Amino acid sequence: MRRALPAPVAMPSDLYGRPRPDLFLGLVSALMNGHMAAVRVLRRSTPTGQRVERSLAVVVSGRSVEAHDDNVVALTFTRPSGGILPPWRPGAHIDLTLPSGIRRQYSLCGDPADTDRYRIAVRRIPDGGGGSIEIHDAVHLGTELVVSEPRNAFAFAVPGYGSPARHLHFVAGGIGITPILPMLRLADSLGISWSMVYTGRSTDSLPFVPDVLAFGNKVTIRTDDVDGLPTTDDLLTGIGPAPAIYACGPAPMIRTLKIGADTLGDAEFHYERFSAPPIVDGTPFTVELARSGQVLDVPADVSALEAITSVLPDTTYSCRQGFCRTCIVGVLSGTPDHRDAALTDVERADHMLICVSRSQGERLVLDL
Repeated sequence: MRRALPAPVAMPSDLYGRPRPDLFLGLVSALMNGHMAAVRVLRRSTPTGQRVERSLAVVVSGRSVEAHDDNVVALTFTRPSGGILPPWRPGAHIDLTLPSGIRRQYSLCGDPADTDRYRIAVRRIPDGGGGSIEIHDAVHLGTELVVSEPRNAFAFAVPGYGSPARHLHFVAGGIGITPILPMLRLADSLGISWSMVYTGRSTDSLPFVPDVLAFGNKVTIRTDDVDGLPTTDDLLTGIGPAPAIYACGPAPMIRTLKIGADTLGDAEFHYERFSAPPIVDGTPFTVELARSGQVLDVPADVSALEAITSVLPDTTYSCRQGFCRTCIVGVLSGTPDHRDAALTDVERADHMLICVSRSQGERLVLDL
């Protein structure tokens, strides 16, 4: 029998209990700490206080149709020479720069445990901003692209690990399954009580149906062509006590769920929607584009981004909800009414996100 050693009565001089510091390990530690500090500073800010976004070169290593009506494709990205990609958690997204220069944002729908690949799914939107059409028509196996590191504006808090909820309820509308699918996998692997409603126009329009059905009777799939438009009760089918609701889908679905969540009283409600949020308490103002001198009217119910893209259609944007930073623009004159959730105080002194922010006065002059 192995004899147990007596418990120490004093703290060792270092982590490994050595009587004095190891000079070699100390030198290595100092070099690594200095390197990591430099990396953190480089990635966090520039001399003007603006955050630097890191870009990654990837190649399309997988492409598949994920809805039977052929309007959703899934793309898998890996590094051109292989290797590990930056980690991510359920709910995260990446910004994808397409060959045309268009930059769009897509949720990661793969498995975070697959550290050498990212996966997204894109529905073709004929009357959208052009990004989905380019992905469907011009992005193929072997296409080289640039993506951002993953960011998370739809964070998933697991009960017992950041959330007091006792039950998780997921609701996905069509392509809204993309951020939800990794959440389902994690909740199921942890043995957490959960339920889900997956809704859309028809079964053939829903991506990843086999993946969802694999979870068994925890999932309810309902479609408009068979079941009609869902009510609040329909969307909350299977919900348990003290729930946390995670939803992604079109604005009408989110509004319907919000009504139901408010009546529950003890429910957390987390959501991500497809479209830009409605403008609340908007007032009209004008925007001057400094490079051309053109002056645009921005009505009370229209975003600065919408007004600007009407004359500058190549203006870069993505989320339209004030968190991805893609549409950041320099402010040369005037005072912005900041409504974003992304810029630092330093950045807000002379920059704004034109997708959601407005003007405190009658006029803004932008560096466009």
